[in-house]
Amino acid sequence: MSHPRPTSVLVIGYVWPEPRSSAASGHVMQILEAFLAQGWDITFSSPAGPGEHKADLTELGIREVPIELNSSSFDTFVSELVPDIVLFDQFMMEEQFGWRVEKHCPDALRILETSDLQSLRHARHARLKERLKASDDANDFTRLFAPALREEFELMADTDLARREIAALYRCDLNLMISQVEIDLLVEQFHLPRSLLHWCPLMVDAPIAPPKAFEDRAHFLSIGNFRHAPNWDAVLWMKNTVWPLIRAQLPTAQLHVYGAYTPPKATALHNAAQGFHVMNWAEDALQVMSDARICLAPLRFGAGIKGKLVDAMLCGTPSVTTPVGAEAMHGEHAWPGAIAHTAEDIAEQAVRLYKEPSHWNEAQARGQTLLVERYQRTAHAAALIERINDCRQHLTQRRRDNFTGSMLRHHTLKSTQYMAQWIEEKNRAR
Repeated sequence: MSHPRPTSVLVIGYVWPEPRSSAASGHVMQILEAFLAQGWDITFSSPAGPGEHKADLTELGIREVPIELNSSSFDTFVSELVPDIVLFDQFMMEEQFGWRVEKHCPDALRILETSDLQSLRHARHARLKERLKASDDANDFTRLFAPALREEFELMADTDLARREIAALYRCDLNLMISQVEIDLLVEQFHLPRSLLHWCPLMVDAPIAPPKAFEDRAHFLSIGNFRHAPNWDAVLWMKNTVWPLIRAQLPTAQLHVYGAYTPPKATALHNAAQGFHVMNWAEDALQVMSDARICLAPLRFGAGIKGKLVDAMLCGTPSVTTPVGAEAMHGEHAWPGAIAHTAEDIAEQAVRLYKEPSHWNEAQARGQTLLVERYQRTAHAAALIERINDCRQHLTQRRRDNFTGSMLRHHTLKSTQYMAQWIEEKNRAR
C-alpha cells in the first residue's frame, strides 16, 4: 500500500537564517518550526552566502540547497523538487524567482513572508532625515511618531520600492504580515484585498520559570543588528541625546549595547567613562536581556514589530521605547514599561523604572500577560497552517478572484523574466 508523500515546501530566503542576529530570521525559524510540526518536507534555498551566525537547518531535518540568481539551474532544481508550497522570504526573492516558480510549478501555493513592509520603513527613514535637516532639535519627535495612515501612504506611493513591493504582494497567493498596522495600511490605503493578507506575528512560548527579580538585575541594555538602519539610528540618538540625560540623573548608570555585525563606527562610540559600552554580538541574547534591569529601544523609524521587545517580555525585562517601537505590538493592552515621544521623556521614564521596584514589577507583569495574549506560539502556528491549507484547497478560485495579481504576473513577470535571461546570457558570454 503506497502512502501519500508529505507536503513539500521550498523556502527561498533572502539570507540564510540567523535567528540570534535578527528578529526577521527568528520569525522565519518560527514558521519553519510550524511546518516541521506538520511533518512537511522542507528545503531551504538562498542565493546568499552563509552568514557568520547561520543556523544549522540540517540539524532540524531541513535540506539546505544553495541557488543562483539569474540562472536556469534553478529551473531544473525546482522542476525536480516539485514543491506544493513555495515561501519567498522578502519580496526581492519573489521578484527574482516568482516567475520561474510559476512557469515550472504552476500549482504550487506561493506565499510571501514580508518580515516588515520595507517601503514603509524606507519612507519613514526619508521623513526622519528631512526632519533632522530641517531642525537641530534632536529631542522631540512627537510629530514624526503620529502620522495618519493616509500620510504614510502619501510618503510611500510615489516610490519605486513601494510599487515593487506591493506588486509582489499582489502576485502571491498569501502574504504573511507581522504587523496589524501594516495590514490596515495595505487594505485601507493601497486597497489590497484583505484575503491576500494573514496576520502572523512573532510566535513564542511563554516562559515556565519566573523571570529574575528587580534586585537581581543591574544596568540598561540595548540590542539589535547593526546592519539594520533603525537600530543604528537608535544607537546614535542614545549616545548623543538620550543617554546623557539618563546619566545626569543616574551618574553611575551603565548601558550595554549589543548587536551582530558591529562596524568600526559603532565600536568608536564605546566610552567606559560615560557608562556607554559597545559589547558586539551577544552569544546568548536572552541571557544578557535577563540580567538587565531596563531595555532601551528609542527607535525613531522602522516598521513591522520588534523582536528585541518580545525578547524583553520573555525575559521579564521592562522596556522603554517610542510609538514606532511599540507599534502594532500591544493592541489594547498596557505597555510593559513606557512609551515616550521625546528624549527627556524616555530618560525620565527609564530612570523611574530603574529606581522604583513597585513600578518595575507592574511593568514586568504586563509583559507576561502580553506574551500570552498576543504572541502564543500554538495559537498562531495553528492559524497559519489552517490558512495555508484553506488557500491550497481553494487556490484556483483565489487566483481567479485576484485579477490584479494575475494581470501583474502576466505583464511584470515577463519583463523580469527577460531581464533575468538577458543577464544570464551576458554572464555566459564573459
